[in-house]
Amino acid sequence: MTAKTLDGKTVAEAVKAVVAAAVPQLGRTPGLATVLVGDDSASHTYVRGKRRDAESVGIRSIHHELPATTSQDEVIALVDMLNADDEIDGILVQLPLPDGLHSESVVERIDPAKDVDGLHPVNLGRLLLGRPGLRPCTPNGVIRILEHYRIPIAGARVVVVGRSFLVGRPLALMLSEKGVDATVSIAHSRSGELAPLTTTADILVAAAGVPTLITAAHVRPGATVVDVGVNRTESGLVGDVDFDEVAEVAGAITPVPGGVGPMTRAMLLSNTIDAARARTGRL
Repeated sequence: MTAKTLDGKTVAEAVKAVVAAAVPQLGRTPGLATVLVGDDSASHTYVRGKRRDAESVGIRSIHHELPATTSQDEVIALVDMLNADDEIDGILVQLPLPDGLHSESVVERIDPAKDVDGLHPVNLGRLLLGRPGLRPCTPNGVIRILEHYRIPIAGARVVVVGRSFLVGRPLALMLSEKGVDATVSIAHSRSGELAPLTTTADILVAAAGVPTLITAAHVRPGATVVDVGVNRTESGLVGDVDFDEVAEVAGAITPVPGGVGPMTRAMLLSNTIDAARARTGRL
């Protein structure tokens, strides 16, 4: 068996087309502010891509770049300024921040209505309560890929490997929400042997941050495997899934790169439009 490849680039382009069509309906140009602190090369690459994506769909990109020596108070002051700027609908502070800066305090300072990463405690709380709000981009992107390729979610048994607040935990909540209706289990570093659990999954999501953790032995034949891992190794970028091996067992699989990564950026744009609509009353 050779698994069908779930191409995140294709789905991301479809999302971007929807966003581009929505921009003129707002009555003004939406604004996305990005904040980059320090000189981490990967963060610079990510932010360049996000800014390029924003401009390609008609969203104004406002970028603030600060040196690694910037203090916590200076970062907070910048966030406060962006919160007060009516021309800015979304604020993204690129993580991780340099050593010595407290990421959680910075994220919590962002106005929840402009939190297009969907990571503010208010937005995560709304997710927990099943209320509308800005959803975390990567989990949202995972679900959009599954929907695009018509992978059945309702009633499906889903195993998420990884429990981070960035992906694993919010994704589990989103998959189990009313209207999505999956039955979800979370595996993590204290779960013991993974295979007895992961081989029960109709949909297996790998989000542990461990290169090639998931092998063919972890996958039920015909299952859908979504690889959220982004691991930089000497041989290049790899996911949490041994792609070549698992592709011989799974029914469908996302690649790394080109799978969930493009979707994270696309859902950032979608969140920016949602935030702009809410702020202008054009829901």
